[in-house]
Amino acid sequence: MKKLLYSVLALSLLFSCSNDDDGTITLQEPLGDYENGIIVSAEGGPSSVAYISNDFSTSENDIYFNVNGETLGVYLQSIGFNGDNAYIIQDSGTITVVNRYTFELITTITTGLTTPRYIGFNGSNAYVSDWADPFTTTDDYIAVVDLNSYTVTSTIPVSEGPEQVLANNDKVFVSHKGGYGANNEVSVITTSNSTVATISVNDVPDEMVLDSQGNLLVLSEGGQSWQATGETLASLTRINTNDNSVISTIEFATGNHPSLMSYSNGMAYYILNNEVYGLADAATNLPSSSLFSVEAGYAYGMFVKDGNLFLTDASFSAQSTLKVYDISNGTLSESFSVGVGASKIYFN
Repeated sequence: MKKLLYSVLALSLLFSCSNDDDGTITLQEPLGDYENGIIVSAEGGPSSVAYISNDFSTSENDIYFNVNGETLGVYLQSIGFNGDNAYIIQDSGTITVVNRYTFELITTITTGLTTPRYIGFNGSNAYVSDWADPFTTTDDYIAVVDLNSYTVTSTIPVSEGPEQVLANNDKVFVSHKGGYGANNEVSVITTSNSTVATISVNDVPDEMVLDSQGNLLVLSEGGQSWQATGETLASLTRINTNDNSVISTIEFATGNHPSLMSYSNGMAYYILNNEVYGLADAATNLPSSSLFSVEAGYAYGMFVKDGNLFLTDASFSAQSTLKVYDISNGTLSESFSVGVGASKIYFN
């Protein structure tokens, strides 16, 4: 039946016959199994999702399109994985739910969402950050999604520009980058009663990870001269997740604004001016030298896993590139063409 569908779609000429730098898409025979591999989401347009096997022997672009015969729309923000499902967050107010291993469409969630950004999971609920109207500073919220019915059951008001969502035990941590403005808060939602506490950090917090001691490490990009904040210092803030207290804050030099961070085996990795640095859990100061350099026109997404650093070198006018670096020596070992505006890297 699937082969018949591909033939009909091809003959209909509804879609282009190539997936070239102009953003057109080829309808391909899908692999059908996207387990044990790397998933790369691309903002577009159009939005797309790519797959690369863990052994780097197989790759496929536009896997959602190839499986379902339809595109994901204009702007793909992020993907969350929970159980057998993947939740594709689209900035247009839609969450597309697919089987994470086949990428076959299950359902879409639209009611109760406006400008969703990221998703985290806690039990039978998901927590989705939402900017609402990006030009209004007082309407931002976290949407609570029932994972059994795929419906938004409630909303939790939060301050401007909620971004990354990280669930840990009975708490959900939300970084507030600030949307079109700038913020300096991390919200902490207690899931049992939906109460919200806030933690002040440096301006424009975004990336968050849990370290080996269970502390929350937050990368704040700092305000830049063109923003309402003016030039302010970026930082790495470590937070005790038990009592929400700030353990330490390490600040960057004026003018340095790192935006990418990943964590592996007691080391937080970040990129600054195409240089990769590693910060150990016990460090009280920033490293004085980088581990190695990367070659990227626009380093837009990063993940460290199994001794490799995975980096998206993004283009918004042509296909982007996923680059794989060996952490031990900084050599580029693999390179793959992925979607336009490739931004997030996941492991399935």
